[in-house]
Formats: sequence, C-alpha cells, structure tokens
Amino acid sequence: MKTILAFVLALISCTAFSQSIQGTWQMTDSKTCFQTNMQESETEKELTPMMGSNSTSTVAKLIIFKKDGSGQEGIFSVGKKKGSGMNSFQYKFSGQELNFTDKKSGMITRRFLIDELTETSLKIHDAVKECETKVFTKVK
Repeated sequence: MKTILAFVLALISCTAFSQSIQGTWQMTDSKTCFQTNMQESETEKELTPMMGSNSTSTVAKLIIFKKDGSGQEGIFSVGKKKGSGMNSFQYKFSGQELNFTDKKSGMITRRFLIDELTETSLKIHDAVKECETKVFTKVK
C-alpha cells in the first residue's frame, strides 16, 4: 500500500513540473522584497485604483526561452517588431530550478526557484531572496 501511495505521489510531482518552459512569456507581476513586506494602509488601498491610468500599457517585458537552451529578455512596445534593450542569455531548466548561465564559462549567473509552472503561467522567485517574485503569462 505504501509503495502505491509513494508511486502516485511521485507521479503527481513529476507531472506538476513537467510543463515546458519553452516559449514566450510576458511578465504580469513583479515584487521586490520591499514591496512584499510593505503593508498598505486602508487609505492607500482605496486610493491606488484611482491613481492608475485608464489606458492600457503600451509596453511589455517579455522573456523568450528557446529549445536550444538560449533565450532573450527585453521590453517590447506596441507596433515595434523588435524589443529594446534585448539581453541574450543561456539557461538550464531542471525540475524546480531555473539557472541563467554564462555563455562561455557555463557558470551560473542567476538562480530562480519555480513556484508554479502550468501551460499558461510561470511564477518564480530568486533563489537567494525568496521574497522577490516574478509572475509570467505565456504569450506563445
């Protein structure tokens, strides 16, 4: 009975993170440690929606993970084919960890732990600063 339960739990954990990270992802939310730890007052909660713009955003931060272990990140504007400030990187994805590596040496330059990975959403946090989170939605 215990072996069947262990097998089922192993199967569930494998399928939970078996989603592919490859594709184009748009950042929908990002919080620093300061923002995560900050408590808003009732007045701030009431005023925040009124302070926002009624127009939709014309820029988006995208990150692209390719099959060959390379990727790009940058900011894209509406009507522009190429993004501005595009940064290329190499990455390694294994289970619950996403590592950005140096192209020449292969050394890890940034480490992220994956909190959630589905077909349409990706939530990660910095491996060193657990309170810094980033949430992405799959574009294509």
